[in-house]
Amino acid sequence: MPDSLLPLAIAAAYLALVNLITYILFAFDKRRGRVRGRRISESNLLLWSAVGGTPAAKLAQKRLRHKTVKQPFARQLNAIIWVQILIVVFIAFPQVRALLWQALTFVKGLN
Repeated sequence: MPDSLLPLAIAAAYLALVNLITYILFAFDKRRGRVRGRRISESNLLLWSAVGGTPAAKLAQKRLRHKTVKQPFARQLNAIIWVQILIVVFIAFPQVRALLWQALTFVKGLN
């Protein structure tokens, strides 16, 4: 593997592992909820989503029908997704960064 592809391979492996863990946690929590066992806290589920597991979290929500009724949780998960989208856009598109910087500079100049 060329050295230039190593960071992508590491990122892909990280995301695959985080998403696998996230899905397992959602499934485990769903199962524990059915048998009235000790549950995984929503903050832990959201944390795993925030560190890269949002695709698995959304998949688990749909396939397992888990955490779909609890609106605070669903809103928080969707907020995490939007923040992640904004971060990716900000990193992947330098022209967006430049536009935001120009807008901030313009607004500061108005004050």
